[in-house]
Amino acid sequence: MDFPLDDLMDERAYYERLVALLHPGGLACPRCGAADGLGIHRRHRAPVIDYQCGHCGRVFNAFATTPLRGTRRPPSQLLLIVRGIARSEPTARMARELSCDRKHLLEMRHRLQERARLAVDRNPLGDAVVEADECYVNAGEKGHPAPRPGRPAAAPGQPPSRPRHLRQRPAAGGRRRRARLG
Repeated sequence: MDFPLDDLMDERAYYERLVALLHPGGLACPRCGAADGLGIHRRHRAPVIDYQCGHCGRVFNAFATTPLRGTRRPPSQLLLIVRGIARSEPTARMARELSCDRKHLLEMRHRLQERARLAVDRNPLGDAVVEADECYVNAGEKGHPAPRPGRPAAAPGQPPSRPRHLRQRPAAGGRRRRARLG
């Protein structure tokens, strides 16, 4: 079942949530990296604010250096898109719920997933060297061992060591019947 949720959300709260997700260390100028001296340049897309750096004069918003750069969607829709991607929701369903083009949504999904892939920790265990028992935690807990034949297998291309006799099975009905000639 598809149902739109974007009209039930507070845009300002979701914008602040997006800024916290995109900039965990705080918002800074993308050109010079200054976090202090940021002034509000304009609020024409409230709650999305355009800032101006007091050091270099660059005008930017919270999405400037992210895969969401250039989007005109409201923060509630952007957060729903990020949530849907994190939950592996189908792009077509999200496009129907948000009443937007599936192709553009798929392109945004690919940009977000690529950024997440690049940011993933390549060494999640914290050590440069990992012991085998740390990798295979449940390796010996598979249950009963697999049945093994009593004799070794024949080498490739060689006939088996002893002939296999196939039994001839009786026809349906148990015993063979002779046809009567009459």
